[in-house]
Amino acid sequence: MRIIPWLRQHKNSVGSLGALLLIALTVLFIKTTIDLSPVPATLQPTHGHSDKVQLLDRAFNPLTFTYSNNFNIHDNVALHNIPLLLIKAFITAEDKRFYNHNGTDTLAKLHAMLQNIQSLAVVRGASTITEQTVRMIHPRPRTFYSRWLEGFEAKRFENNFTKADILEFYLNQVPFSSRRRGVVQAARYYFDRDMETLNIKEMLTLAVLVRAPERLNIKKYTTKTNEKVEHLAGVMHSNGEISDEELDLFNRQSLSNGEFSINLEAPHFISYILNSPVPSDAIENGKIQTTLNSSLQSYTQKILNNRLTKLNKKNVKHGAVLVVNNITGEILTWVVGGEYSTVEHGSMINAVLTPRQPGSTLKPFLYAMALDKGWTAATLINDSPLSLAVGQGLHSYDNFSRSNYGEIRLREALGNSLNIPAVRTVQYTGQEEFYKKLRKLGFDSLTRHPFFYGEGIALGNGEVSLYELVRAYTTLGRGGSMIELTPFIKRQRNLTSNGIFTKESSSIIGDILSDPEARRLEFGTGNLLRFPIRTAVKTGTSTDYNDAWAVGFNSKYTVGVWMGNLDRSAMNDVTGSIGPALVLRSVFSELNRTQSTGVPMLSTELKQVKVCARSGLLPTKNCTLMDEYFIKGTAPEQHCANHEEQDYGNNSIAFYRNAVSLKPLKITQPTPGLVMAKDPRIPDNLEAFTFKLSSVTETNKVQWYVNDLLTAETKEEELSWPLKKGKHVVYAKVWRDGAERPVRTEPIGFTVK
Repeated sequence: MRIIPWLRQHKNSVGSLGALLLIALTVLFIKTTIDLSPVPATLQPTHGHSDKVQLLDRAFNPLTFTYSNNFNIHDNVALHNIPLLLIKAFITAEDKRFYNHNGTDTLAKLHAMLQNIQSLAVVRGASTITEQTVRMIHPRPRTFYSRWLEGFEAKRFENNFTKADILEFYLNQVPFSSRRRGVVQAARYYFDRDMETLNIKEMLTLAVLVRAPERLNIKKYTTKTNEKVEHLAGVMHSNGEISDEELDLFNRQSLSNGEFSINLEAPHFISYILNSPVPSDAIENGKIQTTLNSSLQSYTQKILNNRLTKLNKKNVKHGAVLVVNNITGEILTWVVGGEYSTVEHGSMINAVLTPRQPGSTLKPFLYAMALDKGWTAATLINDSPLSLAVGQGLHSYDNFSRSNYGEIRLREALGNSLNIPAVRTVQYTGQEEFYKKLRKLGFDSLTRHPFFYGEGIALGNGEVSLYELVRAYTTLGRGGSMIELTPFIKRQRNLTSNGIFTKESSSIIGDILSDPEARRLEFGTGNLLRFPIRTAVKTGTSTDYNDAWAVGFNSKYTVGVWMGNLDRSAMNDVTGSIGPALVLRSVFSELNRTQSTGVPMLSTELKQVKVCARSGLLPTKNCTLMDEYFIKGTAPEQHCANHEEQDYGNNSIAFYRNAVSLKPLKITQPTPGLVMAKDPRIPDNLEAFTFKLSSVTETNKVQWYVNDLLTAETKEEELSWPLKKGKHVVYAKVWRDGAERPVRTEPIGFTVK
C-alpha cells in the first residue's frame, strides 16, 4: 500500500531509472548483436586451420606428430567409431542434459550459481558441451560477458548443426595437457593406447581429466583424480549407464603407464620433405601421405646398421641407402646410418644428399652415350697403359688391379669397370659432351667447368649425391627416359621427361651390368655381385677409399648404397664390392621376396648376333662364340681373321691384330708443354723417360728424333730416353709395311729441369 504513494512521490526519479535501463538494454542488445561471431559453415577443421602438417607413410601410418596447431586435424575420428561408454562418460561428467537443451542449460547454471554463492568462490562452471564447442571455435577472455555471448552463439550452433555434429567436434577437439586435443591424442598421451582399446577406468579418467587437465593430471597427481573417477563411476552406475558387472570390472582395473611414441624414425626423409616445396594437392586435411614404405625402411635400416657395425674395424662409420620405384619415381626408403652421437660425427648431415666422389658409378652413362653415338657392346677398346697431360704435368691412368688386357670389348671394359678404356671412351664421346649429359641426367652437384674435371670425369673425380646417382640410374632402368623422384603419393605431375638415352643403349647397359661373365676378369664369377635374380649392378670406389658405392636396378626398382665417413677420413681398403654390395644384395632380396621379379628391361628392337668372343666380329670356325646384342644397323659385317692369343697371368684374352685404332698416329708421351725435373737422388745415367707412340704394330719401323737428331730406331711404340736438362722437341717417323715414305708425327715440345 505504501509503494504506490512512494512511486507517486518519486515518479520523476523512477522515470529516469527506467529510461536509463532502457538505454542500457538497448546498448547491450546492439553490442551483443555486433559482437556475436558468425556460425561456421562446418565443424570439420581443415589444413587451413593448421600451422604444421602431419606426414604419413604410404600405408597412412604417422611419421610425425605435431601439437602446435590450434585444432586437432590429424587425429580426428568419426563419432560412430568412438566407444559408446566413452561418449556416455563425457556427457555424464560435462553435460548430462545435453540431448534435452537447446545450447544452454539454465538449471545447471542456477545450480552452479547457488554452489558458488555457498562456497563464496567459483567452484563449479555450468557450460554445456555446445558452449564449450563455441569457446573452442571462438576463443575469448574468460569474462561474464564472454559467457553471455557464448550462450547466444550456442543456440545458433544448435540450430545449424545436429547434436551428433557438435558432440563429434567436441570429443575430437576438447583440450588436455601438453597441448593434446581430443580423445585419440589423450589416450595416447596418458596411457600409450589407441582409443578403442581403453578399459572402463581409462575412459572415465579421460572424462574427468577434461575438467581441469593440469590440476588433475594423472602424470603428476593421482589421489584427487581417482576420487573423482570413482565418483563418476558411481553416478553412471546409479543412472544405469554402467552395469553391476562393469562396475565390478572397473574396481579391479588399473591405468596403463607410458607415452605414445612413433615406432618408425625417418628423420632425414622427413627433413628432406619439410625443406622442399610441397605441392598443394599433396596435402589433404592437414596430412601428407608420403611414398615411404615403413616395413622396407625398417628392414633396410637394420641391414645397413648391422653392416656398418661389422665394418667398423675397417673405419667405416657412415652409410646411406635410397630405394626408388622406377615406374613411378616414388621414394620407398631413405636410410642414413652410422655414428650420430655428436654433430661432428654427422648427426645433422643427410648422407643421401651429401656430394661425394662416385668412383666408377658414372661409367654406365658414358658407355650408354658411346652406344648412342655408334659404338657397340663388341667395339674393341685399347686397354694399354695411358698417360695424359694435366697442365704442364703428366697423369698416368691405371686400372684398379693394375692389370692391362690389350684390345678389349666394350662389354668387358664396362663389366670389369676398367679405367683406361673409360678414359679412351670419353675421348670418343667428348669430355664436354659427357659433362653436359651428366648435367641433363640431374647431376646438379657437378658445378665446376667441364675443363676442371677433364677426362677424369669418366672415373668419378667430381662429387655427386646418392640421390642424384639413384635418380640417374632409374633412367637406365626405365629404358632411357628420366623421371623426377617424388616423396608424395598424391601429386599431379608429368612422370617422364625427354629421353636421355635410347631404349636400345639402356637395355645393352643393363644387360652388361647383369652379366656375370662380363665382369669375370676383375671380379670373378662367384662373388656378391652375382644376385640370385638377374639384376644390373655397378660398384664404385673413390680415390684413397674415401667412398664406396653399389647401385643396382631392374625394371621395377633402383637401389643405391653409399658407405664412407662424413668427416671425409679414409676407410681401410673398403671397396664397393666389399662394403655396400652385401647391403644392396639384401635389399633386392627383400624386394623380390613377395612379388614377381622385374629383371632389367631388354628392348625388342635389339638384334642378337653370334660373334667371336675375342674380336667381336662375325665368327669363323676357330672362334669362341658368344651372343651379343646390337642396335639395328650396327652389327658387324666383317668376319674375324688373323687373331692370336695373349696370356696375361690367369686371364687369357685375345685381341684382334687388325682392329682399327681409336686414335691417329701421334706421340702420347710426352704431352705438349710437359715439364719434368731430374731427381738429385738418382744418378744421371739411370734417369730416363719413356716416349710413347700410338697406333704402331710390331712390323713397323720407328725412328725417334730429339731436337731434329735421330736418337734411336725401334720396332716398338716406346723408347726409354735418357733425361737431359733443357728444352727439347721430339717427333717420330714411322715406316709402315710396303710404304715408300714414313709417316711423321707432330713435334712435341717439353722441358727437363
